[in-house]
Parts: sequence; structure tokens; C-alpha cells
Amino acid sequence: MLLEALYHVPRDKWAYAYDAETIHLRVRTKRDDVDCVVALTGDKYDWDHTYYEIMMDKTATDEMFDYWEAAVRPKYKRLCYVFRISAGSEIIYMLDNGIRSECPPPAGHYYEFPYIHGNDLFKVPEWAKDAVFYQIMVERFANGDPSNDPEGTEAWGGTPQLNNFFGGDLQGVLDHLEDLQDFGINAIYFTPLFLSPSNHKYDIVDYKKVDPHFGDNLLLKQLVEQCHQKGIRVMLDAVFNHCSDKFPPFQDVLEKGEYSVYKDWFHINSYPVQVIDGIPTYDTFGFYGDMPKFNTANPEVKNYLLEVAEYWIKEIKVDGWRLDVANEVDHHFWRDFREVVKNANPDAYIVGEVWSDSLTWLLGDQFDSVMNYPFSGTVLEFFNGGMDGTTFEHRIGALLMRYPQQTNEVVFNLLGSHDPPRLLTCVGEDKRRLKLAVVFLFTFMGTPCIYYGDEIGLTGNEDPDCRKCMEWDKAKQDLELYDFYRTMIALRKEHKALREGRFRVLQACEGDACIVYERNDDLLHFTIWMNNTNDVRTLSHPMETDDWRDALTGEDVVPENGMMHIPLEPYDYRILCRNLQ
Repeated sequence: MLLEALYHVPRDKWAYAYDAETIHLRVRTKRDDVDCVVALTGDKYDWDHTYYEIMMDKTATDEMFDYWEAAVRPKYKRLCYVFRISAGSEIIYMLDNGIRSECPPPAGHYYEFPYIHGNDLFKVPEWAKDAVFYQIMVERFANGDPSNDPEGTEAWGGTPQLNNFFGGDLQGVLDHLEDLQDFGINAIYFTPLFLSPSNHKYDIVDYKKVDPHFGDNLLLKQLVEQCHQKGIRVMLDAVFNHCSDKFPPFQDVLEKGEYSVYKDWFHINSYPVQVIDGIPTYDTFGFYGDMPKFNTANPEVKNYLLEVAEYWIKEIKVDGWRLDVANEVDHHFWRDFREVVKNANPDAYIVGEVWSDSLTWLLGDQFDSVMNYPFSGTVLEFFNGGMDGTTFEHRIGALLMRYPQQTNEVVFNLLGSHDPPRLLTCVGEDKRRLKLAVVFLFTFMGTPCIYYGDEIGLTGNEDPDCRKCMEWDKAKQDLELYDFYRTMIALRKEHKALREGRFRVLQACEGDACIVYERNDDLLHFTIWMNNTNDVRTLSHPMETDDWRDALTGEDVVPENGMMHIPLEPYDYRILCRNLQ
């Protein structure tokens, strides 16, 4: 065994309380280097009566490592443990103070999980596990009230520019709530709704006022109430990293400079406050002079923004916040933010915008979830022919091992949003590739999100082209694609195994882009078969039982001599399932 590859620490994603009775343990070993890992567990105060050996499962693999996992239910909410690792005739023991060839008597130098404290548990909103989100940019969704259109509003469906308007508003969303309900989504993520000079609203002037071009606070409250009546949750966008240069406190700084009482609300590097050769003399989002960055360590700023977060939860009854540019705001602020939001609504869902590994924010004291851009990047690369099945398996395995299971169950998985090119454009307008990616989205762990219009075939390159107006003329919609999305939403909502069940790749070959994977819980077992190639293929995998059926048609699918053979056209898929009880 390569001992240098062995890794475990008794904290974070490696040893954590999943619930009030269960501790999850993970161990890393070199890939294909170890036959089995066994957790030797017990209570350090009563080892003889609580000792229990647990065979760990190899739950994920990446390019270099295997990851082993076990769930332990200690009798007294305390756990003392050591790992016995075997490769052929070689056996070693992995302890808190190193690696040994023999196991010392308990419990000196064993790993410890001291106690499962209820107030330390990382609890995520249960409803987020069942959610299917739909992201809406209100300005581009539907114009329900032309009387509030901005000056110079263009005809619906025109070419999106960085600074043009088409008149979308909250009334337009209200007008189409039944359409969304019929589609099957049960959660909406709105990009910013508050007073702002731009079409995207990420430069906010008044954080407690709905932009008049969208409606007003009472209309938003009415919209949220109607959403709740239809079983639809609502998540708003919190832009707390920066504001608009029209934000009154920043205007005061522009006017009074270092004599402004608000000068410490921002990061002012020199006076006068200005932009020189494209570089502001104050910190901003990127180098955009019209988006000055908040000093969230300032108590006045913190109190102001936390009051905003609480206001919309309490007064409008929104169900969560998506946090813009979350990684550029200090951790102290987000810890206080979580406390305020969860006190206002313990069931609120907090999703940070972080584009890379986000474990720092996902340890129970800050966010519930993040926008999983590494997932979308990996999925789109695979289904665009950028990697083989083995590489895809490794990348997905590495993503699953980034976070504790409760985060994996509600991580915000998306294939498109208001920033990158449209999904259909990303796959070269090949609907077959798009469908494979969407099938994976809806049969993988995490909370799926659909960007408005992807379901009816909208195309578009990067911002602003990806922000086209929603197409409501059914003659111009791809209704076959719409029905496909609707079917996948219904399948996921019907079966808990597709929302919370275990995930495992069954077959992925080097040099080949076909994969077979499974999702299962105690009631239902799914297998998903994908031919991600331009050739007709028959995928085969051992199946011990003959009670399989097609999950979409109900047709029986019977293996031959213990081997399942699934013929697939190019870029085709099939979803099988069987009852376990």
C-alpha cells in the first residue's frame, strides 16, 4: 500500500454528524491499492460492550484516490474509532497518531468524535431535497403590465443588449404561475428584484424596494402568497457584496469624500473618489465603477444588510436567499447572516454563488448550498465529447467527496444560468446531447435548477445573449423538448430514490463515453444507461434479478442469463427501475 495516500481527519467532510444519531466516516486511499477498509468503532468509556466492526463501502473514485465511507450509529452519541486497511496479506491500522502494523488497545490514540451536539448539527431544509427550481430573470420573462415599462422599452423578443429593456415584470410572472405549476417546478429563484438602474438589477439603489418597473412590494407579497398556495417556494437574490453607485450612502461619499459619515461603508483607497484609467480609487465588483464594494466588517453596514435579509423573510415570507459573489464577502458576515435568517425562518434555504470548491462555507455555520458550477462544467464537458466515461466517473466522484452528504443532497445543480451561454448553445444545438445532460441532472444527487426558456429551446451565447426574452408563442416553442423536461421533473418528484438515494457508477470505460449508474434507496432501485457516442451501442451489465421495468413506459425489461443488454441509438438513454419491497 502507498501509505502516503492514506488520509482521514476527525472533522469536516471526513467525520461529521449526518443527523442526531448518525456519524459518517470517510477514508481516502490510493486508487486501486486497497482491498477493504474496516472501521473498528466503540465508546471509549465502554469499549467492550459497544465494540463494532463496520465494513466501509468504496463510494467514489477519482484520478488518484479511492474514497471509502460508512455510517455509524453510536450507542451513546460518542464515537472512538480506528481503521483497519487491507491489501492482500498486508494489514495496517490507521490511528489519530499515525499508521501502525498492529492495533494498540483502545482507546489511546484512536480517532474521536466526542459527542453529537444537536446545536452543532448541519441541518439543511428538508424541502430543498424535493425542490425543482426554475430561475427567472423577471425583466425577460413576461410583460404583464405595460404601464410600468421603462422609458425606451423595446418590443418583446428583440435582441438583448447590455443596457436595453423589454418590460418584464412581476405581473408577468403572476400571469404564468399556472403554466409553471403545470410544468412541474415547485421552487423559483428570482434574480434581483430591487430598485436598480440596470436591466439585470445587480447594482441596487434601494434594498427594501421592489423596482417600480417590476411592480411594488405588495405585488411581490401577492406573488409569493400565490406561489405558496400552489406549493411553489420562492428564493430571492441577495447582492450584499456591492451596491449601485447611485446607492444614497455612496452618493454621499462622492459628494463629501473623506468627510462623509458613510466613508467607512466602503473600501476607499484614496480621495477624491473617482475612476482613473478604468481603475476606481475604491474597491468594486471587478473593476466596475458603478458597483462599489461594501465593507461588510463595518457594524453599520452589517446591521443594514442583515435587516434587509430579515425584512424580506419576515414581511414577504420568501423561502430563501441566493447570495451573489458570496466568496468575496467575509465569513464573519455570513455567519451572522445565517443566524439572522434561520431565526426568522429555520426552513430558509441559503445558496452561495461560489464557482469552485466551497467546503469552507458548507460546514453548518454559513450556507446550506452553493451554485454547483463545477458540476455543470463537468457534465457539459462530458456530454460534449470532452472526456471518456472513466474520466467522467472520476470527476463526479471527486465532486461528491467535496462535501458532507447533507450538502450533496441539496447542492444547487444547474446546467445554465444568466451568466454562461444557453444550454442548447453549449451542446452545439444537439438536442440529443442536451437530453443526456438533463437526464443526468434529474437522476443525480442535489437540487436541480432549470434556467427559464431552456425547456422550450431558447439559444444564446454569453451575456447578454443568454438573457433573451421568454418565448410564449407555442408555435415557436420546442414542445417536444418541453414534454421531455416535464417528464423528467415528474419522474424525479415521484421517486425519493432519485432525490435522496445512493449514487454509484456501475460501468464506465476508458476511451469510451458510455456509462451506466444507479440510484437506490430502501424502496426502489434505478439504473440509468447512456450512450454518449455517435454510434449504435448495446450496453451490458450483470443483473441478478429479472424484475426490471422501463421507468418511463412501464415495459418489462428482462436480462438474459444474469446479464442485462440494453441497445441504444447514438446519444440515447434508458432508465430502468425495480421495487425492493
